[in-house]
Amino acid sequence: MLTKRVIACLDVRAGRVVKGIQFLDIIDAGDPAELAHRHAAAGADEIVLLDITATHEGRGTLIDTVKRTAAQLFIPFTVGGGIRTAHDAEAVFHAGADKVSINSAAIARPDLIGEIGASFGAQAVIVAIDARRNPDAADPIAEAEVYVSGGRKPTARRVVDWAREAEHRGAGEILLTSMDADGTRAGFDCDLIARVSAAVQIPVIASGGAGNAQHFVEVFSTAPNGGKADAALAASIFHFGITDSWALKRDLKIAGIPVRL
Repeated sequence: MLTKRVIACLDVRAGRVVKGIQFLDIIDAGDPAELAHRHAAAGADEIVLLDITATHEGRGTLIDTVKRTAAQLFIPFTVGGGIRTAHDAEAVFHAGADKVSINSAAIARPDLIGEIGASFGAQAVIVAIDARRNPDAADPIAEAEVYVSGGRKPTARRVVDWAREAEHRGAGEILLTSMDADGTRAGFDCDLIARVSAAVQIPVIASGGAGNAQHFVEVFSTAPNGGKADAALAASIFHFGITDSWALKRDLKIAGIPVRL
């Protein structure tokens, strides 16, 4: 089994890290550069910074925030939000990012995935999918819907189908966020994550619902009820001192999950 990655996420609004529940009830969590440095020093394998209102506000990524944060890091750094063109991606890479995450712009113009990949390599292109189950469907996971614009707008596209298309168009990874689980600390949506993981050959990063080490064990597990994720992302449990990556990874190691200590 390949080593699993533990990723700390910084959701940024107006230059500050924030966190909410199911994309609502937003509260302040701190300065992105300071938190990135703290999480990296505490053992995170990677940092993801998402400018969560860039698309909704019709603007580009906060490049100064990216630069300040990148200057604090010695581990892989992904940036998303407001990236609509390969030129936008280039500016983010020049500001210090190692990868970019695209969501709304990829849905609007799927060719963007391949355009960024052609210039910077597929490994540098993550397609983020904000997913919400369809509770009225016979199979709520098969009919789970993709949302864009920071989770504000439904697209009528099915999550599994879009993940397959993103891979076909050259995505290097999928960042899958369960909107239903986001911020609840009640556990990842392992069934949804496993369905997407089975549908693609590229790595899947699980996001939404992390509350404790057991949740990570479950989302990494290859057992029938496991999420089969390649990496898992958390925000509030790191920001608010519930745990850190070193402690989490020690628990994962004890549970038999391969991680880098």
